[in-house]
Amino acid sequence: MKLYGAIASPYVARVVMYAKIKGVDLPLSEAPGGNIKSPEYLKLNPIGKMPTLEVGGYGIAESAVICDYLEDTHPEKPGLPKDPVDRAKSRLVARLVDIYLGPAIGVFFRQLNPATRDHKAVDTAATDIAKVFGYFEHFMGPGPYAVAGQPTLGDCALAPYMQLAKKVVFANFPDVTDPTAGTGRLAHWWKAVIGNPDLKPVIDQYGTAVDGFMKAMAARR
Repeated sequence: MKLYGAIASPYVARVVMYAKIKGVDLPLSEAPGGNIKSPEYLKLNPIGKMPTLEVGGYGIAESAVICDYLEDTHPEKPGLPKDPVDRAKSRLVARLVDIYLGPAIGVFFRQLNPATRDHKAVDTAATDIAKVFGYFEHFMGPGPYAVAGQPTLGDCALAPYMQLAKKVVFANFPDVTDPTAGTGRLAHWWKAVIGNPDLKPVIDQYGTAVDGFMKAMAARR
């Protein structure tokens, strides 16, 4: 079993975190052929995106599906709560990341250059991302993690994207409120995840990768 991808991807970081909280040894490997567009990689995953989990020569694509596979094959240390409603909460947090938070941050990515910034688009995105954070606070359990007292799938999905928001959104658009800097539900959640010995190293590695990407983008501008 091999996981192909780079920690610079929040989806790769999600799978790495999920493996860690489940106690699964799943180190990252370089994509066959050296990159995700190589013929060798595309034989495993013709989508040409990361991550891909190779199992017996078969490529499993999409981080959500990979996490499901890890849950099915390594049930001895669950990555989801036992209670069905709590399991739904954890899955819902991950789903909200994919459907709402990711696209909202993408708008800010496209508006990073002050010289070409569309302020109307930024204002709309600021409203949208505040709504998304409200969704998380509504659907999360009592905590301290996304659902209960241990990290689960929802934490592994949200943590990389919150780190991305800190690097891309809050650092470059000061009028957008960082919900982890206050005293609300997301602030308590962030304190828990960055204090977790399984999650924090991956969050830090991902943050370093994002910093490098941001510097490269600034240099090109």
